[in-house]
Amino acid sequence: METKAGDPGAFAHFDLSRIDSPAFVVDAAKLRSNLKILADIRDAADIKVLAALKAFSMWSVAPIIGEFLDGVCTSGLWEARLASEFYDGEIATYCAAYKPDELEEICRLSDHVIFNSPGQMERAALIIDHARSSGQGFDIGLRINPQVATGEVPRYDPSSPGSRLGFPLEQLTEEHMEGVEGIHFHNLCEQDLQPLKDTWDKVFDAIEPYFGQLKWINMGGGHHITRADYQREELVEFLRDAKEDTGCEIMLEPGEAVALDAGILVGTILDNGVNGVPLAITDISATCHMPDVIEAPYRPAMLHEEQGQGQPVRLGGPSCLAGDVIGDYRLPVPCEPGQRIAFLDQAHYSMVKTNTFNGVQLPSIYLWDSDTDNLDLIKSFGYEDFRDRLS
Repeated sequence: METKAGDPGAFAHFDLSRIDSPAFVVDAAKLRSNLKILADIRDAADIKVLAALKAFSMWSVAPIIGEFLDGVCTSGLWEARLASEFYDGEIATYCAAYKPDELEEICRLSDHVIFNSPGQMERAALIIDHARSSGQGFDIGLRINPQVATGEVPRYDPSSPGSRLGFPLEQLTEEHMEGVEGIHFHNLCEQDLQPLKDTWDKVFDAIEPYFGQLKWINMGGGHHITRADYQREELVEFLRDAKEDTGCEIMLEPGEAVALDAGILVGTILDNGVNGVPLAITDISATCHMPDVIEAPYRPAMLHEEQGQGQPVRLGGPSCLAGDVIGDYRLPVPCEPGQRIAFLDQAHYSMVKTNTFNGVQLPSIYLWDSDTDNLDLIKSFGYEDFRDRLS
């Protein structure tokens, strides 16, 4: 998978020695810039934009997000709790399957509760009725699967054959739509406008009979709106038309676009060697710190990587997993222990997916403002964080 991000921006001038290692550094100024773009789209199209916590849930910057967007979307009880505790605005919650003993609280915390299938809605009817009779105000949505494959990588494509995400559009009936006040579909991953149009062409025809019933349509995330070459003017026109044609509130829930190119992951070379190719072991682990590198797989861009000169060095993490390999890079520094390197565009997904396999240390989290050069350590992690999640 070829990442479409990796603009160093202000990080081109950041001194990597200012922080400990490994560490995430998030640029508040870039974050504000991304959010302003999203807010401008929202205002021009007269829609709502929610930030997807599944991609970026650094809640210390929740006040910044609240300045620009209409709320957040969450993926279950714990994210909904986080949203209610720290974030402003609406909360839309979708989960592939809710536990019955968690659903009552989710209904209390959320403005929109989105189900993955009509069967789940039916089984939850008593919980929903009880929550509403208790005075809780929320509406019910259904996630549909458009069955329009648009993604480059099947495991990241909600419409790939056999997908568990969303109710298949071809199976949708009038009976399934009873009590449904909103439709949700999420069909993109780091994509432009055309895949959204292709998806909407299919969805529009299927849900047109219910436009008088529906209050809102949530077009999900995966929209790369904050990338410089995204077709933003066309997007605004598309969203305006969708709102006019359906009579519904239109929502987008970008995740990656919120923090695109707003963070780096800084690490240190610990050892080097040769085994057919030059090798280096770093305190950054693909397995523990950037699992999408292995899952996708994809090659993250490196800050100041040399272009077309020098022999590539294969970088890997300190874990015992043979596949803990980040990739082959022409390093901007000597391949020697103690040298610092950084990978670009790591604020989203990498931060929320970190783990402590092998007891590998979690990266610290810093907030930097490239406009003022203010740098704050938000959180560091120690042995206790590893110990206390085990028993």
